[in-house]
Amino acid sequence: MKVTAEKNEKVANMIFASIYPLYWNRLEKHGRTKEEFHQVIEWFTGFDEDKLQTLIAEKVTFRTFFEKAKIHPNAHMVKGVVCGYLIEEIEDEFEVYKQCRRLEKLIDELAKGRKMEKILREEKK
Repeated sequence: MKVTAEKNEKVANMIFASIYPLYWNRLEKHGRTKEEFHQVIEWFTGFDEDKLQTLIAEKVTFRTFFEKAKIHPNAHMVKGVVCGYLIEEIEDEFEVYKQCRRLEKLIDELAKGRKMEKILREEKK
């Protein structure tokens, strides 16, 4: 599927705090901990627990969430299909949409029981 400017804008304007509990509920049902969830978010965005809670309280949009993030240099290694979209085929002009799908891919992997060492990608030496 192709991402459109409208789709990117719709996701960019969604409030992160409204989606966060949906992510957490999914992980909790699969026996994952909040610490693991936050570890994945921190790896991907650089947001520690305090900063994450501040952004949730401020009800920032996904656009603001990702603008403030320090995306991990290995984030490009997060690949695959999420909601019918192949992450690596999402055009760079739709950066917010691409980052949102990468975060969802990481959460999917965590929910499916993938080991943390695999989720938090490292370059092969």
